[in-house]
Amino acid sequence: MSSRMTKLEIGALTALCAIHDHGGVSRAAAVLALSQSAISHKIKRLEDTLGCALLDRRAGRPRFTQEGAKLLSYARRILALHDEALHALSTEPLSGRIRLGVTEDMTSGGVSRVLGRFTRLYPAVSVQISVAQSRVIAQRLTRGELDAGVFQVFANDRQPDDVTLIEDSLHWVKSPDLILDMARPVPLLAFDNDCYYRDWVLHHAQQPAAGFRIVMECASIAGMKSAIRAGLGVTLLNGRHIEAGFEVLTDYFPPPPDLAFVIRTGPKPRNATVVALIKIVGGERDWHPDADIGKAC
Repeated sequence: MSSRMTKLEIGALTALCAIHDHGGVSRAAAVLALSQSAISHKIKRLEDTLGCALLDRRAGRPRFTQEGAKLLSYARRILALHDEALHALSTEPLSGRIRLGVTEDMTSGGVSRVLGRFTRLYPAVSVQISVAQSRVIAQRLTRGELDAGVFQVFANDRQPDDVTLIEDSLHWVKSPDLILDMARPVPLLAFDNDCYYRDWVLHHAQQPAAGFRIVMECASIAGMKSAIRAGLGVTLLNGRHIEAGFEVLTDYFPPPPDLAFVIRTGPKPRNATVVALIKIVGGERDWHPDADIGKAC
């Protein structure tokens, strides 16, 4: 097919992103409310249009080829512009102010990009952003000091009105060079007092027989990862921050709760501007924070 006549279908690009984001054709089909055969047909037509394979189907779970990964990047940009155009042409003008709380790692993981899109769509809406840790944002929402917040919670602590952006897991990690003697207090790398990982470890989790000994307190993920590499102690990290060379521990320590990144609103009824923000943030498909930016919780 000549390049002049080649077209990329929005539905096929949506399917491609869903396969990546949800881990396979069957899960993508469930999310998009389509049959597996419909999803497969969309991808096959896309491959025929482009003249290259996008998925390696030899393994049990489809893997993206080099061309598929390249197209995925373009697909996200195309779909974002597509959604932005729909919003711009089909929504009523809005004005007012939104007080938004955001965790530092999420500012580098898509929130800044989404807020840029929101301000282009609604230039008369003023967004006042406060960057803080998850527990602080949740408390400020409860007090009515924020209109909305994007932050982490334990998955079981989600509220009925929360919009889940992504889910993640929490892990005990250390350097392979650190040899633990479980007969002695375990050296613990702890985030600061506002971190709810720390609160769970010290006050809710089953303690090792000899307990923990805090050897370092650090608010930044970069400092924490440096301490892990140096073999100073063990700590909790979410899966998005675990890097090659870290040892994930499954023995001796209690299984940590699962995590969810959510957008939550305050106690006041949601006005039109907040509803619009939730729709755009909740529709974002790509949440990938920089590995060493911000705080883990």
